This record gives sequence, structure tokens and C-alpha cells, in this order.
Amino acid sequence: MILKEPIKTEKAIGKIEFENTITFKVDERATKKDVQDEIEKLFKVKVKSVNTYLAPKGGKRAVVRLAEGHKAEDISSKLKMA
Repeated sequence: MILKEPIKTEKAIGKIEFENTITFKVDERATKKDVQDEIEKLFKVKVKSVNTYLAPKGGKRAVVRLAEGHKAEDISSKLKMA
């Protein structure tokens, strides 16, 4: 499993609401394409872009922006984030 868990910080929740993006902790070996494929397969959505970075406290994060017509809020509710 590439996705480990969603990030639930105040900043990440704000991005869900205002930027249609959702942030996940991911496996450190995962590529952007791996993350995109898994998100699209698990949640039946289209991904517009994926940005990854190494977090200061360790681990890799992926910021996933969804395409028009798909809502990050739907994914967050499926994951019981809000």
C-alpha cells in the first residue's frame, strides 16, 4: 500500500476546502505516478496533479489536486477526516 494515512492538520483541512487538494503520508519509495494511480483506483476520481516532498519530521508526503468535477471533500468524508 502506497498511501499510509491522510494528513489532518489545520492547513491540510483548509486545502481540502479551498484548493480541492488532499495530503497523504506515503511510502518513501513511491513516485508521483504511483500515488496518482492508487488515488484514482481507490477513490474512483481523476487526479490533476501530484506534488511530493520529504517532511521535516521524517517521511514523505504527497499533495494531490483533483481534476474538475471531483471533490477532495468526498475523499475526506470517506476517510472520516471531518
